[in-house]
Amino acid sequence: MTDTNEMTGGEALVRALLAHKVGPVFGMGGFQLLPFYDAARRLGLNHHLINDERCGTFAADAYAKVSGRVGLVDATLGPGATNLVTGLVEALNAGSPIVAVVGDTHRDHSWKNMTQETHQAEILRPTCKEVIRVESVHRIPELLRRAFIVATTGRPGPVVLIVPEDVAHGTYGFGDEDFLCDSRYEAAPALRCRPEAAALAEATALLVAAERPLILAGGGVHISQAAKDLQDFAEAMQIPVAHTMSGKGAIACTSPLSAGLFGRYDRIANALIEESDCLLVVGCKLGEIATKRYTVPTPGKRVIHLDIVAEEIGRTYAPELPLWGDAREGIRDLHAALKDKPVPDARQSWCEDVVSKMEEWRKMASARLTSEEVPVSMGRMIGELNNNLPDDAILIADGGFAAHWGGLLYDSRKPGRGFVPDRGFASIGYGLPGAIGACLAAPERAVFAITGDGGFNMVLGEIETARRMKLAPVIMVVNNAASGYVKALQHLMYGEGSYQSSDLAETNYASVAEAMGCLGIRVETPDELGEAIRRGLAEKDRPTVLDVVVTRDPGKMLPAADSRAVKVKKGDRVA
Repeated sequence: MTDTNEMTGGEALVRALLAHKVGPVFGMGGFQLLPFYDAARRLGLNHHLINDERCGTFAADAYAKVSGRVGLVDATLGPGATNLVTGLVEALNAGSPIVAVVGDTHRDHSWKNMTQETHQAEILRPTCKEVIRVESVHRIPELLRRAFIVATTGRPGPVVLIVPEDVAHGTYGFGDEDFLCDSRYEAAPALRCRPEAAALAEATALLVAAERPLILAGGGVHISQAAKDLQDFAEAMQIPVAHTMSGKGAIACTSPLSAGLFGRYDRIANALIEESDCLLVVGCKLGEIATKRYTVPTPGKRVIHLDIVAEEIGRTYAPELPLWGDAREGIRDLHAALKDKPVPDARQSWCEDVVSKMEEWRKMASARLTSEEVPVSMGRMIGELNNNLPDDAILIADGGFAAHWGGLLYDSRKPGRGFVPDRGFASIGYGLPGAIGACLAAPERAVFAITGDGGFNMVLGEIETARRMKLAPVIMVVNNAASGYVKALQHLMYGEGSYQSSDLAETNYASVAEAMGCLGIRVETPDELGEAIRRGLAEKDRPTVLDVVVTRDPGKMLPAADSRAVKVKKGDRVA
């Protein structure tokens, strides 16, 4: 390239992305970004048409969660831009690195009632780490580099790059040197920092003295790619591990040191938290669900809180010792400091107690996991996933029931991100597009998604996207002909029959899937589940929809934890 070899701003965008060795890009075109689309065609950018920009952001988010690399989405101005909002907030709250390229009006005509014009920068600003507006064609490579740096450092998150029409269509004579980039910013975490030495020494002393320590692991463990290090540390130091829904896989659920979920949905962990004499919180914001609405841990517990985001430490629970730093590096440093220290004798009985309590819980839960109820119970559905999914499978859990039941009963059998719930914003509709992103992030792994019929209705068009892309996720639709979580809450609060705007039309989603060129399997009894799951996993180049008819009884829809959590009087507000 020379000064006379000019290219459009759109082509510069594509070349800058290719320089970062990016993965898939999800988008829906418009006039403003047409030069970008044309260059994507000519230069071989891995770009995929999505049917809804929100779903494109969900797919990019799941891609980023599973791979650690930057997820990419583009949108035209106006409705394209505003459709990104829900997915960007999910990524912001969950710490997923995303770069969103958004078109905008020609600057010479801005604020003259241009078609689809809106205050989109102001709308998008609260949804991301940074909004960057490109004002000159020649600055495109520089500002795209900036977007990747912001997206992959600190707590990772989304960055919006706004490109006006005249910048995308304009030209400039770029040189090869303009497209040089630093490869460390292709994935998160790009940069890591360690807690200070004095704080680490204090943490070491607290952990050495603890007879009943417990690790509380959040999703930050996966963002930091620290799961293997955490499990190694826990095993060496004989410290049990409890986790949030996002933190599932911080240690294998089948490990004798796994205490399962803590907070609103817990197996045995809440009681262990109360008994513990030292809690090590790693990569966890200690939000509402994780703390059972700020009641776990009880006040006065000895807490060490390790997190990359300093302002999250102490937001909901004041720790005795804050450790500011990357989760993986902090765990490695603690492991190194403790490896030659004696483990208190009392820890053996503490860890044995975890094993015996978990065995008791599994015996108690067995009736749910093996239930012969017709229609199918939620517990049996998760039980069949435990029995039939490969050890390295990726389970995408949509908002609502999918995450609640999956988080409580599903067992991740390896450390690492094998369970992917959308807990950053917990919106429904994530399951199907999340599965698309996961398939592209880990093509060698089986991808399975659980979604409700309400969530599936929202994003049904993306079945066409997955089929067009020849992807083969299995989408399990929890078919209760209702907005099930809302209906169950109405039942719990106001009594049988007191339902408003929570019922859906009875739909055979297997038939819908078949009509769209996919494999559709309707499951109406529990003994059909295992074979249906195995059949779906055997498909190689098209999606499978498992339409599982589950209980319509709203009194049986909620996990017991939800029933206990909602203790309110009629007329009270429910969050």
